[in-house]
Amino acid sequence: MARRFGKESGIIGVAAAAVVSLAVAGTLAFGNFGSGSQAEAEGVGAKAERAAPVAPVDSSIVHASDRPGRSLNITIDDGPDPVWTPKVLDVLKKYNVKAVFCMIGPQAKAHPDLVKKVVAAGHKLCDHTISHNTGMDHQPESYQSQQILDAQKMIEDAAGGAQVEYYRAPGGAFTPYSRQLAAKHGMRPLGWNVDSKDFEGGTVEGIEATVHSELPNGPTVLFHDGGGDRSRTVESLDRLLPWMQQQGYGFGFPKR
Repeated sequence: MARRFGKESGIIGVAAAAVVSLAVAGTLAFGNFGSGSQAEAEGVGAKAERAAPVAPVDSSIVHASDRPGRSLNITIDDGPDPVWTPKVLDVLKKYNVKAVFCMIGPQAKAHPDLVKKVVAAGHKLCDHTISHNTGMDHQPESYQSQQILDAQKMIEDAAGGAQVEYYRAPGGAFTPYSRQLAAKHGMRPLGWNVDSKDFEGGTVEGIEATVHSELPNGPTVLFHDGGGDRSRTVESLDRLLPWMQQQGYGFGFPKR
């Protein structure tokens, strides 16, 4: 699936592949993660917001790593998935790499054991909304609020209270409102520099070649553990992570 850095003016560039138009907001090529109808969303979104954390964070979209020197941030989107998330976790453990898992709210609610496993392994959590609607930037603020804050609560509840530290808009569909809302609730908006294209099918070798060619773009690399068959992602990570280490890269988290 083609991905993008974000529609919002001023965000770093557009991912190399063209964005696939969606006929119905909230419906993806790989399926709809939630009911997400606008009428339902606006009703839920009108609820009072959760109390903001004591320390809000920067609302600009982060790409940089918190680790000095030659460093990468590995990010994993669209889970947790009962088949693929454990396999991804095993590969990350094999190479002692920590990652950010950008989770779909209902998926986290359905698999709290996996969310807790992610946290226990030292990885960090990211809010990837309720419905993964890549047209969120065309929806009213009430819809955006429901998608972001309800997902945050689902993920944190599933995690046993661990904080969700980042927010990644589906397809990069950030708005000034969504960035500020996430930041107010302690979640730094998170972009990416390297799109592995693991979502588009293709071969493991193709995924590797894409990552190799895009690494000069910046440190934050996008993979997926949900939304379909992620066997190529698992194999690609098992080949790319040691290669990255051989190239002198370390691994950090996106700056907060």
